[in-house]
Amino acid sequence: MRKGIYPGSFDPFTNGHLDIIVRAASLCDKLYVAAARNGTKEPLFTLGERLEILKECCQGNGSIEVVTFDGLLADFCIKNGISSIIRGLRATADYEYEHAIALMNRRLAPQVETVFLMADAENSFISSTIVKEVARNGGDVSSFVPPAVVSQLKSKFS
Repeated sequence: MRKGIYPGSFDPFTNGHLDIIVRAASLCDKLYVAAARNGTKEPLFTLGERLEILKECCQGNGSIEVVTFDGLLADFCIKNGISSIIRGLRATADYEYEHAIALMNRRLAPQVETVFLMADAENSFISSTIVKEVARNGGDVSSFVPPAVVSQLKSKFS
């Protein structure tokens, strides 16, 4: 069984994330979508809220499991027999950061490959940070995030 993982903070979850998940799911027999506990960022949504949003947005695809974990991603992959880490790339700036992380993961878990999927053109400029800024200032984000996220953002910023 080919297992993959798509980790991220998903704060908030965007249509760009959903696009990568759908495409990555076609490459794996089982895809873990892992909401990260990121101690370096102050999230808008709690981990519990992000997990609920992910479950709602990924429902209906039996090959996807929404999870979270503590510790190193490489260790989680080894423990769960995951052979690929899926990462989305929007622009060159993403590549430099993701390249360094991929090399570190390869050192920690040589049996796990990192697979980069390019964002589609429609979503290539969308980032969670930009979506939060637009929503915080009352802008319409409905074309950038799934409907479940629109209502969550409205309640956070009302």
